[in-house]
Amino acid sequence: MRSYRKLIAATAIVAAATLGLAACGSDSGGDSETSTASGAKTLKLWHYEGATSAMGVAWKQAIEVFKTEHPGVTVNFEQKQFEQIQQNAGMILNSDEGPDIMEYNKGNATAGLLSSQGLLTDLTADATKRGWDKKLTPSLQTTAKYDERGVMGSGKWFGVPNYGEYVTVYYNQDLFKKYNIAVPTTLAEMTAAMDTFVSKKITPLGMSGAEYPAGQLYYELALSKADRSFVDNYQLYKAPVNFQADPLKYGADTFADWVKKGYISKQSASLKAEDMGVAFISGKVPMIVSGSWWYGRFQSDAKFNWDSFLFPGNTLNAGSSGNLWVVPAKSKAKDLAADFIDITMRPEIQNLLGNNGGVPVAADPSKITDPKNQKLIKDFNTVNQADGLAFYPDWPVPGYYDVLVAGFQGLINGSKTPDQVLTSIAKPYDEGVDEIKNN
Repeated sequence: MRSYRKLIAATAIVAAATLGLAACGSDSGGDSETSTASGAKTLKLWHYEGATSAMGVAWKQAIEVFKTEHPGVTVNFEQKQFEQIQQNAGMILNSDEGPDIMEYNKGNATAGLLSSQGLLTDLTADATKRGWDKKLTPSLQTTAKYDERGVMGSGKWFGVPNYGEYVTVYYNQDLFKKYNIAVPTTLAEMTAAMDTFVSKKITPLGMSGAEYPAGQLYYELALSKADRSFVDNYQLYKAPVNFQADPLKYGADTFADWVKKGYISKQSASLKAEDMGVAFISGKVPMIVSGSWWYGRFQSDAKFNWDSFLFPGNTLNAGSSGNLWVVPAKSKAKDLAADFIDITMRPEIQNLLGNNGGVPVAADPSKITDPKNQKLIKDFNTVNQADGLAFYPDWPVPGYYDVLVAGFQGLINGSKTPDQVLTSIAKPYDEGVDEIKNN
């Protein structure tokens, strides 16, 4: 059996040595006394949000507030790329070159993995002392807590989310109006709308096969035939998952059918998420299925009328809390890192987040003024209140993000059948779950 956790840890150490980094055993992440005075004069902070995104705008202001309240401290901020952190986090945190605080992806395969390897600081004491446990609902706390195996939902706080997110459908209102297409409320109506666009020689759905969007569309399609027990089985290992049966088979089969019908361009197999977003912003595609994190970007950059709707017919949707602020175990400024997290939870920062297209977790609703932003938050609340947050398809096991990307690239470019893709993604899932459960 392939040992994913041991393999990733070993790879990180070897890579760090190759790069000349000081890769040594990490400090224990078990010390929850993070709010002691470190005497640090520098806070090294990393995140990967775009400057005009809702989070980018809010975190920039949070940095300014932090500087004002900590006049003797220098903030060294570095903007990173999502893929850069996704692929290298273990290596970075096993070295002495990492940040004091950073944004990191939530879930078993990411924050959970790092917490189980002792690379993250236990923030439980701060969560209680600073009231984060009161500001975040239990469902949003799911991704903040991890047990000793790195499985989310219980245990200690190893990260703090301060916004929510979910996958939705963005659409070009002008194109819908031009071709007299109504906003779909069912999956059948959505396919009918896409048929209309295809008949006009327009590819209806923008896509990125080289990054996360393809896997998320597959998951949304699968979730249209799923229930909460499936999510618990897939994400939390409550029972075995059969990849050759619905809902996962339906997701892969339908995805392939959409490519065959011309809803998705075969050329999108090599495109990045940024390419997909730019295609929508430029008005070239009528729809994309992607996350709420695009809202602020579309607000500032799109020059046409656009809006969004929840994936039609779904009660369950990919979504969760937002990414986490995590404090590496080797951080030399853990108290300052906790201070910064606390600032991001304040109403003024949360309101700024909401008014720039984000989904705040502790904002004053009366302070959110833009109708689109109000709708964004309303749709998230609709999903959240229906217990409809189903997390993300790459979360269950370490390394699964790359597995899904490779699988669905093959489905888009026609090099693999749906059954072949399902077989290729089932084995790493099963081996990863076995490794976690038997660790």
